[in-house]
Amino acid sequence: MEWIGWIINTVAVMIIVYMTGVSLLYIGMFFVAGPRIKKERQLNREANIEEIAMNKDTFPVSVLVPAYNEEVGVVSTARSMLALNYPQFEVIVIDDGSSDQTSEKVITEFRMKEIDLAIRRHFDTAPVERAYQSTLFPNLFLVQKHNGGKADALNAGINFSRYPYFAAIDGDSLLDRDALLKTMKPIIDSNGKVTATGGTVRIANGSRIIRSEVEKISLPRTPLVLMQIIEYFRAFLIGRLGLSRMNMLLIVSGAFGVFEKNRVIKAGGYKVDTVGEDMELIVRIHKSIKDDQTNQRIEYIQDPVCWTEAPSSVSALSAQRRRWQRGLAETLWTHKTMLLNPKYKGIGLFALPYYLVVELLSAVFELLGYIIIIGGLLFSFISWEITLVMFIATVVYGSLISSLAVLLEEWTYHKYPDVKSLLTLFIWSLTEAFWYRPLTVVWRCSGLIAAIRKKGSWGNMQRKGISEEEAA
Repeated sequence: MEWIGWIINTVAVMIIVYMTGVSLLYIGMFFVAGPRIKKERQLNREANIEEIAMNKDTFPVSVLVPAYNEEVGVVSTARSMLALNYPQFEVIVIDDGSSDQTSEKVITEFRMKEIDLAIRRHFDTAPVERAYQSTLFPNLFLVQKHNGGKADALNAGINFSRYPYFAAIDGDSLLDRDALLKTMKPIIDSNGKVTATGGTVRIANGSRIIRSEVEKISLPRTPLVLMQIIEYFRAFLIGRLGLSRMNMLLIVSGAFGVFEKNRVIKAGGYKVDTVGEDMELIVRIHKSIKDDQTNQRIEYIQDPVCWTEAPSSVSALSAQRRRWQRGLAETLWTHKTMLLNPKYKGIGLFALPYYLVVELLSAVFELLGYIIIIGGLLFSFISWEITLVMFIATVVYGSLISSLAVLLEEWTYHKYPDVKSLLTLFIWSLTEAFWYRPLTVVWRCSGLIAAIRKKGSWGNMQRKGISEEEAA
């Protein structure tokens, strides 16, 4: 039995080295992002975008809102898009064969009338049946099509759109009024060098929303949603900001991204046979840029905020995390020839290995770590010293990195104005390694297995809708 103990101890040491290495990598990415964060704190954001808001020659943008069974929130989302502070834009809601009242809600609320279909065949999609235009807001359109999935709906929206740039927005999301201006600014300033941008996604659960705008930011009461807020801080403020600064960003959130339409068309549009269509498109755009030997960039912009409804039940959250992990695995497999390929520079030599080793396989390492810690405590088959070190490494990797992200949020954006909210988030972040992270690790491992078996479904979030109040 000694050899079994030797194997377990060896694996434990490997996991400790892995978690320590990843924690140091996160801290290193924080220092890479540091100058950008410092610069953000000093910006006068309102003055920074005033000229663009008044400039009628600013690039017009098509805002695409794919919607499938989104009757609860689609009207609020459409209102939020129509309220955007931007010189010229159109809003296109794409009903992807909903079985509920999604289309009826939009048609009734905005008094829409049917118009002739004007479809440009950039991509083949499921059949498009009808198109409508609002009589109240001439820049609001509704496209009805057969069900083909979110990626297919976005491709249909690109076909229907008129403008050279498009924003992809989830059907349950709201945007800050200046979000589109702030996201388009680096594209406009770069003279075409920036081909896509992504903004920050925040969780709206618990906040006060009036007329499709977030009037008061408040925390939800559910610990499950609180932990997702902390998780989003870490993902956006540390991970994406650091990768963006090195021009290695591989994810622009499906909830809010802006793209140069010609580059997306050249890359082939959204891939319809994957559940991770947002990341897969970004990787393919990077490949297209490198193949064309251009100096275009994809950037993450911290300040533009998209508010979305987070899963509030264990079943909905588990389905989401399984889907995300499966999508990540599918994307890495699809583009495996780019991995460690010098032709693709930082994307092939750092970004893709990072997502493989840190984002995908970390769930496997962490699960093994939890099993060894519990087994070591119960059955004493590894030394208490190794058990203690592994426990500390797990806490540092999870809880302490998340608490750093909460402090970064306060240092930069002050979205949560009261000290009580920040203190609540900070305290909950310290508990992550003890309950929340083990749950997500199990779900992510399940998603990885689903990707290997090529089985799994999109899952049903069962949205409750972002609560909304009318102004007095």
